[in-house]
Amino acid sequence: MKPARYLTENELVKTAVSTLAKQLGPVETQRFLSIPTARKADAVQRHRAWQAHLDKTAFLNQVFKAKSQ
Repeated sequence: MKPARYLTENELVKTAVSTLAKQLGPVETQRFLSIPTARKADAVQRHRAWQAHLDKTAFLNQVFKAKSQ
């Protein structure tokens, strides 16, 4: 078994774009590459949203019950 060879980042991008262009054509490739990525919510925003819907009494009971076992 021969050792695996990983592509460099540049080689990977060039190969991927070339493959997309061959399969989709230049217009659809550009369209695909321009699709915006979904952004994750900021950690603080996620935490505040979690806290807003939290039953604090049930949560604390669950946490301290787990410690006492």
